[in-house]
Amino acid sequence: MACFLSATCPVYVAPAMDLEMFKDPSTNANLAGLKARGVKTIGPDSGELASGLEGQGRMTELEVIVRFLVRDLMQGSKLAGKRVLVTAGGTQEALDPVRYIGNRSSGKMGFAIAEEAAARGAQVELVTGPVVIATDRPAIIRTDVISAAEMAMACERFAPDCDIIVMAAAVADHTPKKPSDRKIKEKETSMLVELEPTVDILKGLGSRKAKHQRIVGFALETNDALANAQGKLERKNLDMIVLNSLSDPGAGFGHDTNKVTLLTPGTDPVQLPLMSKARTAAAILDHLEKLMPNA
Repeated sequence: MACFLSATCPVYVAPAMDLEMFKDPSTNANLAGLKARGVKTIGPDSGELASGLEGQGRMTELEVIVRFLVRDLMQGSKLAGKRVLVTAGGTQEALDPVRYIGNRSSGKMGFAIAEEAAARGAQVELVTGPVVIATDRPAIIRTDVISAAEMAMACERFAPDCDIIVMAAAVADHTPKKPSDRKIKEKETSMLVELEPTVDILKGLGSRKAKHQRIVGFALETNDALANAQGKLERKNLDMIVLNSLSDPGAGFGHDTNKVTLLTPGTDPVQLPLMSKARTAAAILDHLEKLMPNA
């Protein structure tokens, strides 16, 4: 009771009792009093009761309660009910069956965005390169890939049905042209590896962007950061780009914190302070919601 009286958050109750108890005038008066204080009730439903009777008083099924809570609590978010595609992690481009070309991406930022989008009521398609992170949110459907080509195929499959696309993955720009089907043996002479460009996933999605879709890209720069990110924003027909910098302590690969700058067409850059990647994800999605069609 003390917790209830001091609660400042939304409060919900799911009543469950026998038929005669529920029909009693005192029960109905108490429920009416709770509703007058802003408490929301879920159910009860009709059906078989613990006493063996049939009637109203059966507790609403847990799955229905959860759906009600998500819908009711997330109704203020523009992401509620939307389909969101998020990419995360780096890709691995095979040199041979043992070795690959890769990068230092941990996937933490992409996973944080997927978690935050799901918490706001979105259905999330998460396409991730090889990472050691797990997620157990029911609203996140995870697809694991290894190479840039596999990530491109997954994105092409999911993107047409999504309202929002957030490309946080560090996709390799090049891949070995002729990977060996056997382990490359140690040699005394140097080895020359010929590379070819991978598919530009982000540019392709931007060129086919539907009117209702919003696409967010990421950029990691080591020099002329703002100019390079602005160019990428325009070339790839994006609605927002998140600029990372390796020069800021606590930001970039592997950290649990990040410091980013948000760029959108026709506006001044918005620099965010160093924050946890969870808070950074929330700030990114706050900014994105302002760009959505019904904003």
